Amino acid sequence: MAGRQAARGQEDNATMTIEIRNLTKSYQTGEFDLQILKGISFSVKDGELCAIMGPSGSGKSTLMNILGCLDTPTDGEYLLDGENVATFDETRLAQVRNRKIGFVFQSFNLLKRTTALDNVALPLLYAGVEPHERHERAIAALNAVGLGDRVDHKPNQLSGGQQQRVAIARSLVTTPSLILADEPTGNLDSRSSVEVMDIFQRLNSQLGITVMFVTHEPDIAEYTRRVLRIRDGYLGADEAIHEPRSAAAELAARTEVIPFPATV
Repeated sequence: MAGRQAARGQEDNATMTIEIRNLTKSYQTGEFDLQILKGISFSVKDGELCAIMGPSGSGKSTLMNILGCLDTPTDGEYLLDGENVATFDETRLAQVRNRKIGFVFQSFNLLKRTTALDNVALPLLYAGVEPHERHERAIAALNAVGLGDRVDHKPNQLSGGQQQRVAIARSLVTTPSLILADEPTGNLDSRSSVEVMDIFQRLNSQLGITVMFVTHEPDIAEYTRRVLRIRDGYLGADEAIHEPRSAAAELAARTEVIPFPATV
């Protein structure tokens, strides 16, 4: 992995997005507690691009669910923008998920009989945004991922890479400060994977969105600037990549890069 050294994070005066302090997670299985996370601590500042890696069963997906406010820790603290998530009620958690965090999943999670436009607009519908604004923002998000000419297409009319771009547009439409992605390239071929990483890199560098994703693929992690390695429920390593691979450069060597507007 190019240019890897021990991670020191961004500048000391950068705003803290995430702070995890001695976080644990256990599940009750019969008479026993199954401990998944075992005292993990780390921080992620605004504008970072991070990968979370680890073998199956290491606890990385459990960690991602906690980061996304889909699950709660058994012990320890999770501070998001300085607020202790453990103090949030269900309404507040739902607001955070809808307004601050965008989600991207390996299996895309698109509604099969719904157009790309309506799939992308769905979070805005839940948020009570007016129809005209939903339409405009969904169009802008699809343009941002290079699918402005596919707005009326349904998932079965799109390739796997295009479906994942729709999913990224859906995560982007609420203008989140944090995007969490669980194996976003796991179901894609190599070219589509690079296209998806190009979008993540540009969302991060041009719009300043913090991006964290789980991956099993070391070559995909090389597009990030930091890798958190989880093993047996512990944070085994926290590594910086000072010379990440450039997805845009790799795509440019093959064909024209997808246009990307300055704002969404």
